[in-house]
Amino acid sequence: MILRWSSFVSTLLLIDSSPFCHHYASGFSLQPSSVGIGGTSHSRTKIEAATALNLDNDSISSTPWNGSNDEAVSLADMKDPKVGVLLLNLGGPETGKDVEGFLYNLFADPDIIRLPPLLSPLQNLVALLISKRRAPKSRIAYDSIGGGSPILQYTRAQADLMVKSLSDRYGIEAKSYIGMRYWYPFTEEALDEIRADGINALVILPLYPQFSISTSGSSLRVLQEEFAKRSDLYGPQKMFHTVIPSWYDRPGYVKSVANLIQNELDSFSPEEIQEGTSEKQPIPKHILFSAHGVPASYIEAGDPYKAQIVDCVERIKALLPSEEDGVKVHLSFQSRVGPVEWLRPYTDDVLPSLGEQGVKNLVVVPISFVSEHIETLEEIDIEYRELAEESGITNWRRSPALNTDATFIDDMADMVADALNEPSLSVTEACVANNVDNLELESISNQMEISSAGVGGVGYDDDLAGKARRKTSKR
Repeated sequence: MILRWSSFVSTLLLIDSSPFCHHYASGFSLQPSSVGIGGTSHSRTKIEAATALNLDNDSISSTPWNGSNDEAVSLADMKDPKVGVLLLNLGGPETGKDVEGFLYNLFADPDIIRLPPLLSPLQNLVALLISKRRAPKSRIAYDSIGGGSPILQYTRAQADLMVKSLSDRYGIEAKSYIGMRYWYPFTEEALDEIRADGINALVILPLYPQFSISTSGSSLRVLQEEFAKRSDLYGPQKMFHTVIPSWYDRPGYVKSVANLIQNELDSFSPEEIQEGTSEKQPIPKHILFSAHGVPASYIEAGDPYKAQIVDCVERIKALLPSEEDGVKVHLSFQSRVGPVEWLRPYTDDVLPSLGEQGVKNLVVVPISFVSEHIETLEEIDIEYRELAEESGITNWRRSPALNTDATFIDDMADMVADALNEPSLSVTEACVANNVDNLELESISNQMEISSAGVGGVGYDDDLAGKARRKTSKR
C-alpha cells in the first residue's frame, strides 16, 4: 500500500483512533536481544535480519551455492532420504505479554512498511513507535478471543496429523517443523532443528492457499536469505528442497472448504429459509467469501493473489448449490488499512449492501485462512457479525477455518507426497515465478508503502499504519 510520507506521519499520530486496527498485536520487553529460544546466540538480531532482505542483493538473488549445480543432490539418487516438512505461517501472540513484540515484528518487516531509501534506517524506530501505540488496543482484541492467538496450536495439530497421514497412507516417515514469520517459533529456529536432525530432503509448504508477495513471498524471502548465507549447510549439494508455492486449486482443498460450507447451509431451518425468501430477495441463502485484502498496487506489480482467490472461489462454488437451488455466492476483501486503494469490494461495504437487498441468511467463509486466529475470531465473528446484524442480516453463520478437517489434512499429506515425486521448485524459483521481486523495482522516492496484507486482524478502518518484526527473549 502506498502513502505519501506526510500521510504516514499523520497516520502515526492517529494510529490509536482506529477501533479495528487492534487486531494485529503482541507484547514484548523493549530490550534488543540476540538470544533465541533456548538461549541460542545468533550472529545478528532479528531486527537486522528483518531489514536486510532485498532480492536485488547479489548475496540472495544469485544464490551462491558452493560447487556447481551439476553436483546438486537429487532425491531420486538418495538411498535413505531423511524427509522433513517445513510449514510456514504468520505466527501470533500466545499471551497479552507477547502482543507488542509481535506488532514490532510486523512493522519492522520491509515487505510491510517500505520507507523511502534515505529513511530506511528509521525502519526500527517507526516499528517501535507504532507497536507501542497499538499494543494496548490490540491486547483488548486478543483478550476478547481468550488472551492470545490459537494459530500455533492449530499449526502444530495440522503438522502432527499430516505426518501421521503421510505414514499411514504413503509409508513416508517424515518429521514436521514450523516456521513462523512474526513470532515464535521463528523460521530460523526451525532451520536449526532441521539441520540438527540431519534432514536432507525438505518440502517447504506455506500455509497460505493463495500466493501473495506479502505472505508466502515474505516467508520465502527469509528462507532465501538463510540458504544464501549458509550454502555450506543448505546448498543443493547438501540438501534437496522443493517449495509448494500455492495450492488453492487442489481438489482435496477445494472439497474440504465446500464440505464445511455445505454444513452451514444445511443448518438453516425451514423457518429461517422462509424468512429469507421475499419478493425483494427471492434467493433464501447467501454465501460471502471474505478474503484478506492486499493493496491494489501489489496486483498491479504482478502479485497473483487476486486471480488465485477468484479462481479458488469459482472452484468451490462449482461444488455447492447454484442460484437455481437457492444459494447465491459473493466475494469481498477484508482488513484493509490506510487511505489508499485495496482490493474491492470491501467486506464492510458488502455486508450493509446485502442487508439492503433483503438478505437474511448468510454464511461467511474466511477463504484465505486455514486456521482460526484473530481475523476469524475477532474481526469476522465479532466486528463483521455486529455490522451484519445492524444491517438486517438476522441469521448469521460462519464457516469454520479448515483447522484439522480430515479431508484437508489428507490433502496436505498428498501435497507433500506429490512434491517429493515431481520436479523440484527451489525457493528462488518460487519467488521469481510469483513476481516477489517486482515491488523492489518500483520507485518510492518520497512515498512510503504500507501493507497489512496477510496479517491477522489489522482491521478495515482507514487510519492504520502497517506491519513489522522483532525478536525478544521469551520469558
